[in-house]
Amino acid sequence: MWHLILFGLLGGLLAGNALPHFVRGITRRPYPCLFGNGPVPNLLAGWSGFVLAALCLWWADLPAHPLAAFVAVSAGVLLIGLFHAGPGAFGRPDRTGESAG
Repeated sequence: MWHLILFGLLGGLLAGNALPHFVRGITRRPYPCLFGNGPVPNLLAGWSGFVLAALCLWWADLPAHPLAAFVAVSAGVLLIGLFHAGPGAFGRPDRTGESAG
C-alpha cells in the first residue's frame, strides 16, 4: 500500500500544480514557470503535469484502497495549493495595481 500513498500524493501534487499553469496558458496570461513566463510554456507545463499526474494515479492502483487513495491525493492537492497560495515557487510578486480576485 506504500506505493498507493506515494503515487497518490505525487499525483495530487502534480495535478494541483498543473492546474494554474494550464489555466494561465489557455487564457494567454503570464505566470511564473521554469520554462518561461509566457502562455505557451505554461500551457505545456500544465499539460505535462496533467499527463504525469494521470500516470502516477494509474500506477497507484487507486481502486485497491479507495480511502487511502482519496486521503493521499487530497493531501497532495492541498499541499501544492497551500504552496501556491503562500510563497509560490518564485516568492510573492509585487501586486501593486492589480485588483483582488
